Amino acid sequence: MEKHTPMMQQYHALKAEHPERLLFYRMGDFYELFYEDAEKAAGLLDITLTRRGTSAGQPIPMAGVPYHAVEQYLARLVRLGESAAICEQVGDPATAKGPVERQVVRIITPGTLTDAALLDESRDTLLAAIAPQGTTAGLATLNLSSGQLILS
Repeated sequence: MEKHTPMMQQYHALKAEHPERLLFYRMGDFYELFYEDAEKAAGLLDITLTRRGTSAGQPIPMAGVPYHAVEQYLARLVRLGESAAICEQVGDPATAKGPVERQVVRIITPGTLTDAALLDESRDTLLAAIAPQGTTAGLATLNLSSGQLILS
């Protein structure tokens, strides 16, 4: 790991916490994806696959999307059954010694999607809960797309 730059060391540490998700790593006005994530995202999202220098003597595959367009790309990934981890800069670049502190602040998965910006408004997205009580039960359904709540 010491052969990597400090920024790539930070990336690898965060990626190790979320190996099964595409890691969107915030760098300024872009979310960057590296290595296998970049290659996979480039194919799924039809974005350009390029390289970002080298790390540990190897070229770094890279793909990225502008921060202001990330929601549309996340929605496409969710429709394709993919999950993503969103990593934001939480430190102040002006005071950072070394790489700006970053943290994964959001996880997007097809099974836990509740973000209105990512839901398909033309389809119902239902969440249901059953509360058994003796020989009866209560049922609640919530349509996340429309906000309609039904209790019975």
